[in-house]
Amino acid sequence: MSVSMKDQSITAALAFAAPVIRRAVAALAICALTAIAVVPPSFAEEAKGKQKGPPPPPNPKPAEPQITFTPWTKVCPKSQEANAKRICFTGKDGRVEGGMLVIAAVIVEVEGEARKVLRVTLPLGMALQPGTRVVIDQGQPMNAPYVICFQAGCIADYEASQELIDRMKKGQSLNVQAMNGQGQPIGLAVPLADFAKAHDGPPTEQKQ
Repeated sequence: MSVSMKDQSITAALAFAAPVIRRAVAALAICALTAIAVVPPSFAEEAKGKQKGPPPPPNPKPAEPQITFTPWTKVCPKSQEANAKRICFTGKDGRVEGGMLVIAAVIVEVEGEARKVLRVTLPLGMALQPGTRVVIDQGQPMNAPYVICFQAGCIADYEASQELIDRMKKGQSLNVQAMNGQGQPIGLAVPLADFAKAHDGPPTEQKQ
């Protein structure tokens, strides 16, 4: 029963965080290209000393993709299993143009259980060995390995103690750090505005 409950929690969290699963890999490609973009040397730089006059201006850096975040939302979907415990998710995700997922953060709470989880989802293609790190504002960093990777992305779970949840309620941003497939660090700041209101308020009714 504990295994099915965990699977149910992961599956529902992914459904909450990634309704455009097929585009998640493309989102990672955009981040990776931005992080590792290399400006090739110009012909004038290679021939420096052979021509007179000032060198040409450097090529402009590629613009970073703009991330649009959803509001913090609390949902408590009904399970199809009889006598199943109620599971609530308070989450927020960030997407680039076209709706491609790049980051999701969800608090998972199971009815009757004291342990709560902060679940972070990043796109496929990340370096798995270093794991992930989260920092609330300028607070103490926390590290967690990836738990599993689905088609929607890779998941890392943090124990969401009451202290952590209180810090999220008072904080400004949840900073998620990881390494991409090229071994370069990435950082994504998830705004925490309205997290307290969503977490402490009633769940949003889901359309049937």
